[in-house]
Amino acid sequence: MLRKYVSSSVLLVIATIAALIIANSPWGDLYRSFWELPVSLSLGDFNIYSHGGRAMTLGEFINDYLMAIFFLSVGLEIKREILCGELSSMKKALAPIIGACGGMIIPVVVFFLICPKDPAMERGMAIPMATDIAFSLGCLSIFSKRCPVSLKVFLAALAVADDLGGIIVIAIRYTEHLNLWYLLASAGIVAVLCIGNWRGVRTKAFYFNTGFLLWFCMLGSGVHATIAGVVLAFCVPANIPKGTKYYIERIRHQLEHFPSTVVTYTDRNKPVVLSDEEIALLKSVESASDHLISPLQDLEDILKMSVNYHIIPLFAFANAGVNLEGMNLMSLFSGVGLAVFLGLVIGKFCGVLSFSWLGIKLGFIQMPENANWKSFASICMLCGIGFTVSMFMASLSYPSAEHADFLNDAKLGILCGTITSAILGCLMLNHFLPKEIKD
Repeated sequence: MLRKYVSSSVLLVIATIAALIIANSPWGDLYRSFWELPVSLSLGDFNIYSHGGRAMTLGEFINDYLMAIFFLSVGLEIKREILCGELSSMKKALAPIIGACGGMIIPVVVFFLICPKDPAMERGMAIPMATDIAFSLGCLSIFSKRCPVSLKVFLAALAVADDLGGIIVIAIRYTEHLNLWYLLASAGIVAVLCIGNWRGVRTKAFYFNTGFLLWFCMLGSGVHATIAGVVLAFCVPANIPKGTKYYIERIRHQLEHFPSTVVTYTDRNKPVVLSDEEIALLKSVESASDHLISPLQDLEDILKMSVNYHIIPLFAFANAGVNLEGMNLMSLFSGVGLAVFLGLVIGKFCGVLSFSWLGIKLGFIQMPENANWKSFASICMLCGIGFTVSMFMASLSYPSAEHADFLNDAKLGILCGTITSAILGCLMLNHFLPKEIKD
């Protein structure tokens, strides 16, 4: 889990820089109008991709549909961590959960204290709650073996717990008008998914197709459609069926009968043509292997590449294009921009550090192994890197054109807060971590 985000964080940085450059270039108007293009899939007069009775825009499709796939991936990871990972026991989970609670509560308090008492502005209180797991672990990877594994695990688990808190906030905070019929249909589909799990249905097509129906009903219900991804994730089976010994023996048997001549080819430029019998043997091994991997891990592995290398960079490219025309850095010294900036840089750092300190002093949790307060504080500073989910919450907080200035200010606060937290965190880590690499 620690390595898979590192290279994707590079793509995030590239996508963000590209969006900022293009949005403030002569092609800026074309960039912004591109995300307003309609996206629809219709059957007669029935528009499947609809948003308030009209066709979705490309930007809405990315934020409401593709991000649902992102949250499906996040949900699968959260479920795996709860079942058998860093959140699987109270002893393991307590430290990152306590830290995450502080990292969500204090930034909201900072935003509330800093932001003018304007109901429209205060819609963005949840924006600085998030920690971007890809960016933060990407920064941490710079220090390689200098950083204790326990601190890497703490940061990753805290970001996962943070995501869970963000999902709950999205479900509650950004649900306004509920459609009872769509909500009942969503509940019925969830019941079908639960029955499928209980009956041992392992077919990925069942969960994908039923999940799409759930997403569509969630979209019409008023609950944000991305929640469908999380609900679907928690309905996917995490166990493997009985009789695994049979499939293991089958794989061994098939491999023993696989022609050795195929393995001895040395000329890689020469094409290898397998016989029908050899292809059938490989298909049989593949089919048996599917029974030895839980649907949860299988789906998580399938989605990992698309989410990390396509969906998240595309989301960043679509949402990070802050229009700097008529804007100056003074936006960071007032209103939404300042509240988001301080919420990330000060709120996240103080929240995670203070709650963790209190938990350690009261004896509820222990300091991560081979770490001290200085290196731990450096990790707390990296928690202020809140890009992807913060941008997503900003788009939910200020969705209408009349709040476009607030959205721009929030995005500027997110970008500057993320960069500041990353730089300060890296400088602190470089100063406080051991200079020598220990094996």
